Amino acid sequence: MKRKRILILLLSVGLIGTAFKQVDDYFEVSKNLDIFSTVYKEVNLNYVDEVKPGELIREAIDAMLNSLDPYTNFYSEAQAEDYRFQVTGSYGGIGAIVKKHGEDLVIDKPYEGYPAQKAGLRTGDVLLKVDGKSVIGKTSSQLSDLLKGTAGTTVVLTINRPGIGEQEFSLQRAQVKVKNVPYYGMIDSETGYIKLTGFTPDAGLEVHTALTKLKETGATNVILDLRGNGGGLLHEAVNIVNVFVKKGQQIVSTKGKEKEKDRVYKTLNTPVDTDMPLVVLVNGGSASASEIVSGTIQDLDRGVIVGVQSFGKGLVQSTRMLSYNTQMKITTAKYYIPSGRCIQRLDYSHKKNGNAESIADSLKQTYYTINKRPVTDGEGVNPDVKVGLPDLSKISRSLLRNDLIFDYATQYRNTHDSIVEPKMFHFTESDYQEFKAFIQDKDYTYETDTEKALAELEKKAENEKYTSVIGESLEALKADFSAKKSADIDRHRQEIMELLETEVASRYYYDRAFVETTFDEDADIQEALKLFDEPARYRAILAGK
Repeated sequence: MKRKRILILLLSVGLIGTAFKQVDDYFEVSKNLDIFSTVYKEVNLNYVDEVKPGELIREAIDAMLNSLDPYTNFYSEAQAEDYRFQVTGSYGGIGAIVKKHGEDLVIDKPYEGYPAQKAGLRTGDVLLKVDGKSVIGKTSSQLSDLLKGTAGTTVVLTINRPGIGEQEFSLQRAQVKVKNVPYYGMIDSETGYIKLTGFTPDAGLEVHTALTKLKETGATNVILDLRGNGGGLLHEAVNIVNVFVKKGQQIVSTKGKEKEKDRVYKTLNTPVDTDMPLVVLVNGGSASASEIVSGTIQDLDRGVIVGVQSFGKGLVQSTRMLSYNTQMKITTAKYYIPSGRCIQRLDYSHKKNGNAESIADSLKQTYYTINKRPVTDGEGVNPDVKVGLPDLSKISRSLLRNDLIFDYATQYRNTHDSIVEPKMFHFTESDYQEFKAFIQDKDYTYETDTEKALAELEKKAENEKYTSVIGESLEALKADFSAKKSADIDRHRQEIMELLETEVASRYYYDRAFVETTFDEDADIQEALKLFDEPARYRAILAGK
C-alpha cells in the first residue's frame, strides 16, 4: 500500500512538473509575441521611410525558420503551386524547363511527350514573347509563371531559333507529371539499369514497372542509380525498397517530439525480385529518401552500395496548412533505418556562428547489418565500394560554365535533322574541328592552379626584391606555360568530346541520351558491371569478408 502511495505521489509530481513547463512555455510564447507585435507596430508607424508590412513579416518568418534547419520553410499563397510541384512532381503547363542564358531566356529542356516537345520547341530556343507580350528583361521564374496555367488553356510563344530565325508556336497546356524514373534500359544482355531522380507519388510503381520489364527483357542483374536524387516522400522510399525485399519487412521508423506520432513503416506488397544481384549508386547529392533506400538495402545486405558518401539527411518533414491559404513544411522527426542508425550528418540544434557542424566522431555509434557488417550513424550512407567520378578539367568546367557546350549543341541540332541512336553516336574528328572553330572567338578564360602559383611567386619576388634576379626566368616560364595551356583544348579532347556527345544526343533523344551516352565512361557503372562479373566478390562484400 505504501509503495502504491509513493508511485501515485511520483506520478503526480511528474504531471505537475509537466503542467508547470507547459505554463512556462505558454508564457514565453505569449510574452515574445507581444514584444514582436509592439516592435512591428512601432516600425510600421514611426520608421522614417515607408515600409511594406507584408515584406517585413515575411522577413521575420524566414529568419525565424532559418535559425532551425534548411528544410523548415514557409510558403505564401502565391508559392503554393511551386510547393505542390515539389511534393507531387505535377503542374499545369507546357512541359519545359527555362533558364537565363546571358541576357536571354531560353528553353533548357523540353520534357518528352508533353506540349513543348510535341509542338517542336527545342533546347536553346530563345523566348521573345508569351501571348504577344515581350518577356525580355524578365527572370526565369517570372517566365515560368507565365507558361504555367490550367490544363487545356492555350498559350502562344514567339521564339528565336539560333541560325534559323523567329517562329511562333501555339500550345495547349497539359497536366505535366515529371517522371521519377526518366530512364530504364539494358546496359548489356544481362544488366538492367534504372535511373531514379525523384520520390513523388508513384515512384515505387515506376521502379516496380521498370524492374518487371527489365526482367522480361532478360536482365539477371540490376543497377539502381540514386546519384543526385535529393529525396521526397518517405512512403515512396518504402515502396521502392519493397520492389527488392519481402513483404512485412521493417524499413524505417520515425521518432519526434510527440511520441504518440512515432511510426514504423513496413513493406506492404509482394516484391518483384528478392534475389537478383543489385548495385545501388550514390553520391553526395543522394539525400533523404535516397538514403532510406540505399541505407536499408545496405542494412539488409540486399545489395552492394557503390560510389561516394551520401549527403546525410536523416530528418523528416511534415506539411502544415496555415491561415490565408499559406502553409509550411516543418521538420517533425528523425528517421532510423533497420540497423537502428540515423544517418543525419549535421547537428542543427548546436550551431557555431550560425552554421551547423558535423556530428562529432566521439558521438557516433556503430550498428550492424543483417550479416553483422559494421555501419556507422551520423555520416550519411558510406558505400561498400568507393569509386566516384574524376573531376573535370579546368577547361571543360569553363566551357560548361560559359554555356559553350550548350550553344554548340544548339547549333548542331539546328543544322542536323537526325543522328544515330545514343549508344552508337560518337563525335568525329571533323565534328571536333568544327567545335574548335566555333569557340575560337568565344571567351572561356580560366585560371589553372599553376597560373595561381606563378602569380603568387611573382608577388613574393616583388615583396622580397628578387624580381631583378628571377624576372626574366619567370616571364619565360609564364610564356612557355601560356603556350602549353592553349593546347588544353586538344590535351583534354576525349573528355570534351564526351561532354559534347551527351549534350548533342540529348537534343534528339532527351533523358535517354543523358544516360546511354555515358555508360562506357561512367566509373561507377563500370565498377558495378565488374561486381556482376565477379559473383564471389559480390557475395563476399555482403558477407563482410
